[in-house]
Amino acid sequence: MIPYFQFTTIALGPITIQVWGLMVALGILAGALAAAKMATHRGQDGKIIWDLSVWVIVAAMIGARVVHVVYEPSMYLADPLQFFRVWHGGFSVMGGFLGALIAGVWYLKKRKVDVHAYADTAVFGLPLGLFIGRIGCFLIHDHPGTLTDFVGGVQYPDGVRHDHGLYLSINGLLLFLTFLMMAKRGAKTGSYIVVFLLWYGVARFFLDFLRATNGAIVDTRYLGMTPAQYFSLVMVAGGAWVFHRKLSRKH
Repeated sequence: MIPYFQFTTIALGPITIQVWGLMVALGILAGALAAAKMATHRGQDGKIIWDLSVWVIVAAMIGARVVHVVYEPSMYLADPLQFFRVWHGGFSVMGGFLGALIAGVWYLKKRKVDVHAYADTAVFGLPLGLFIGRIGCFLIHDHPGTLTDFVGGVQYPDGVRHDHGLYLSINGLLLFLTFLMMAKRGAKTGSYIVVFLLWYGVARFFLDFLRATNGAIVDTRYLGMTPAQYFSLVMVAGGAWVFHRKLSRKH
């Protein structure tokens, strides 16, 4: 079992740094750097990837906040101004994906470049960012799971539980390592998009069944599933559609 500990802040004199925010920022930077290097490898303009990252980050934060309303509808209905108190936390990675998609497509079309090719390059760095960012979730333990006797469970104060942040971080690492192997084999344009949508969609769908159903931190469920699970199904369908289109173009 993994011992329970919390690492939420770093005090630097009068300045207090939030560990979760720091890890997310480092993840964003690492992911953008990996994508920019892939762009250079593919003969694309790395500056476009960096500029794209700025738009995507802003849109992702907005999307993540908006979709989080679906997770805590009663809280936002009782106090609508809570939506703007972002320092209290409350972001949905699925909403972030949605916001990033909208802004990314808009920006790449505006730059009049191959949207599909540049989006695929940008996605290459996404698992690395998720791996690092989710370490922040694990360190603050904001996604406790169901009780378990699994050796990889975390010894929470009320018993051994799955830790969703830890699992999603490991998932991001494994996916990025897979992307590196794909890159060595000369993955075709669009491959990273397909693999990411299918892999992450399936992994997140099943991992969400391990999220806590009681306690202080519990996700709202609709017909027995979390909002992220419905988004996951859309991701899998989207990945299958993109893959189908890739096959159709070959015939």
